[in-house]
Amino acid sequence: MIENILISLSGILVSLFIFWKKLKEDYTSGIIFTSSFYMLSLLGIALVLSRFFFPLWWFWSGFLGVSLGFGISLIRFNLRFYETLEATFAALSPWLALVLLADSVRNASLISFLAFFMVLLLITFYYFLDSQYKNFHWYKSGRVGISGVITLALFFLLRGVISTFFPFVISFVGKYDAVFSAALAFLFFLLTYKLSKSE
Repeated sequence: MIENILISLSGILVSLFIFWKKLKEDYTSGIIFTSSFYMLSLLGIALVLSRFFFPLWWFWSGFLGVSLGFGISLIRFNLRFYETLEATFAALSPWLALVLLADSVRNASLISFLAFFMVLLLITFYYFLDSQYKNFHWYKSGRVGISGVITLALFFLLRGVISTFFPFVISFVGKYDAVFSAALAFLFFLLTYKLSKSE
C-alpha cells in the first residue's frame, strides 16, 4: 500500500514538472496546472473504477481518463493539439515506466522489466527526436509535436506486437489489446504523415 502511494506521488510530481516545463513558454502556469488537474483527476477516477470493476483494464481505463482530461483542456483553453499531446506523453511516460519497474521488482517479473526497459528506450528515443526534428529535411514546418506523435505511434505498434505473443503481461488484456493498440498506432502514424506534409 505504502509502495503504491509513493509511486503515485512520485509519478504525479514528475508528470506535473515535465508538463509545466514543456508548455511554460506558451501558456500561463494557471492554464498548465488546471489542464494537469483535469487529466490527473480523470486518470485517478478511471483507475479507481477499474480497480473495483475491471482490474485487467487499468491501462486502457487510465488512457481513457487522460484522453477525456486532454480533450476538456483543449476545448476550454484552446490549446494547440500536437504541442499538448507531446507534453502529455513526455509527462506520463516516466510514470508508466515507474509502474512497470515496481511490478517487475514486486513480482520478480522479467516480462515487466522488459516492458519497463522498452518504455525507457522509447523515452530516450523521444528526447533524441526532440533534439533533432528541426533538422529533418522531410519535416518542412518544424512545428513542435512530431517527436511525441512518432514515439506514441511506435509505443502502440510495439504494444500491439508484444501483446499478440505475450497477452497476459501486466496492463495487457489479451487479443483486445492488440486490436486497440494497432488502431492507435495507425492513427498516430496518420498524424505523423499529416504533420510531415504541413507547411
